[in-house]
Amino acid sequence: NFVSTNTREGRVLQKLFERLAEIEKELDPQRTGKVFNVLGDIFPSNELERMVRNMYARNLTEDAIKKRIVEDVDTERFRSITQSTLEGLAKRELNLSYVIGKSAEARERRLVPEVVEEFFTEAAPVVGVSPTVLRGQEHAYRVGRVPRTLWPLGDQLEGRFGRLGREYKNIVFDKELLRKDATWEWVTPGHPLFECVRAALLEDVRSDLKRGAVFYDLHHAQPYRLDVFTASIRDGLGRLLHRKLFVVQTDADGALTIRQPTIFLDLALAPKGTATPNADGVPSHAEIEQALIEQALNPFLAEVAAERAREVKTISDHIEISLNAIINRVQLQFADITGQKEMGSTETGLDGRLKMMEDRLFELNGRLERRQEELEKERHCMIGDIECIGRAWVLPHPERTAPSMVAMVRDEEIEHIAVEAAIKYEEARGCVVQSVESENKGFDLVSRRFDAVDPTLLVEYRYIEVKGRACIGEIALTANEYKTAERLKKDYWLYVVYNCAATPGIHCIQDPGRLGWKPLVKVEHYRIDAKSILSEIKV
Repeated sequence: NFVSTNTREGRVLQKLFERLAEIEKELDPQRTGKVFNVLGDIFPSNELERMVRNMYARNLTEDAIKKRIVEDVDTERFRSITQSTLEGLAKRELNLSYVIGKSAEARERRLVPEVVEEFFTEAAPVVGVSPTVLRGQEHAYRVGRVPRTLWPLGDQLEGRFGRLGREYKNIVFDKELLRKDATWEWVTPGHPLFECVRAALLEDVRSDLKRGAVFYDLHHAQPYRLDVFTASIRDGLGRLLHRKLFVVQTDADGALTIRQPTIFLDLALAPKGTATPNADGVPSHAEIEQALIEQALNPFLAEVAAERAREVKTISDHIEISLNAIINRVQLQFADITGQKEMGSTETGLDGRLKMMEDRLFELNGRLERRQEELEKERHCMIGDIECIGRAWVLPHPERTAPSMVAMVRDEEIEHIAVEAAIKYEEARGCVVQSVESENKGFDLVSRRFDAVDPTLLVEYRYIEVKGRACIGEIALTANEYKTAERLKKDYWLYVVYNCAATPGIHCIQDPGRLGWKPLVKVEHYRIDAKSILSEIKV
C-alpha cells in the first residue's frame, strides 16, 4: 500500500524503517546479505495494520505505537530470528558463503559507468552513431537518429535485447544521473543501442583483428605472441550458457600459457610498420587451440557444469514436489469417483468426470517425464564454437633500458620478496590470502577476513596490488592496475614494499586512485613519487 510520509501512519512506518536500519547496521555492517527481512516474525501479518486502525479509532496513540516498535524490534530478538532463518535456509541447501563469494566476485567484475561511457563514446562514431555532450551536462549525450545501416542488425538482436529505437534523444551511462532528468535514457550493456554498436563495431574491425597488431611490453625482454579466441559453453539443448574471451601467449621458447584479455591494457601500441619476428618454430594453430582447451576451456566447462548441475537439481526437486502433489490430489479425486461408480452411483456425468481425471493424470505424468528429460539435457554441458578472432606480436619496449624507464621495469626477485611480505602481513591480520598474480586482474592478491565467531560472515575484502622496490623510489601502475583502482575504489589497496633488498617495510594505501598519479604515455603507465607514498598513513 502507498502511505504518505506526512501522515500519522507514515510517521509510524518511518520509525519502523529507521529502527530496522539501525539493527541491520549493527548485525551486518558489511551488507553481506546475512540479515533477512523477518519483520513478519516480529509483527504478525495484521498486527501493524491493527495498531494503525486503533490509532485512528483513538484507542492507541502514535507515541505508544512508536514506543512498542522500539521495544519489540529488539536487536537480540532480531539476531535470534535471523539466525533461525539462516539455519532453515541452510537446511534447504543455501550455501551462504557461496552467495557471499559470488557477491564479491560480481563486485570485482562490475563495469563502472565510466568504463561503459568511454567504450561507447569511442566506438559509436566508428559505426556512424554520433553522441554529443549536452551543454552543461558532462556525462549526458544527445544521439539523434540511428543510422539506417544499424537497423537490420537491431532486428537480428531484438529477440535478445529488445527493439532498437530509430532515434534517441538524451542518453546517460550512470543510472544515478536519471535523478536529474527522468526522461533521459540509461544506456548500458544489454541495452539495444549499446549492443548494436558493439556488434557493428566487431564486424567493422574483424578484418583488422585477423590481420593483427604489434605492441610493446616494458617488463619482458623477449618477444611473444598473443592469440585471442572466443569460445562458448552450451547445454544439451544447444542453448548458450556462457561466452568468453581467452588469450593464449606463445613465448619465444614455444611455451603456451593462458592470459586474461586485460593483458592488452598493460601494453603500449607500437608504431605502424614495426617489424615482427620470424614465426618459424612457433606452435601451429591446432597446437595453440589444444592448449586453450586443456588449460582454460576444460576447467571452465567443469566450473559451469558444476553450477549447472546444482541449478538443475534444485529445479528438478521443486518440479517433482509440485507436480507430484498435483498428481496425488488428482489421484485422490480419481479414486473417489471410481469408488462412487463401483458403489453403483447413477450421478449424471460421472463417466465424463472419470474420463477427465484419467486424461488429467496422463497429461500430468507426461509433463513430469518430459520436463525431467529436458532437465537431464540441460544438465549436460559442452564446449561450443571456438573462434580465433585476432593475433598480436608483443616486443620488448625499445626504451626499457633508458634511465627514465629502467626504474619501472619489473624485477621478478624483488617483486617476489614484496608479495611474500604482503602475504605474511595479511595473514598476521587473520586474513585468508589468494594470489592472482598470473591472471592480469589489475591486482596481485585477494585478501578475505572472516568473523571470528561466524566463519561464514565476510567482514573485510581487499584487492591488493603489490609493488616492490629494492630501496625507496617512485612507483608505477599499469593502465590495467590504475583503471582497476579507479573502479574498485576503497576495496582496492596498494601495498608498496620498500627496501626489499634489506629489511622490507610495507606501506598500505587504500583507494590509491585518489592520489596524484601522472600518466606516462610511452608505456601506458601511471607513476607517483616516493614522497607521496611515504606521506600516506599505514593501515
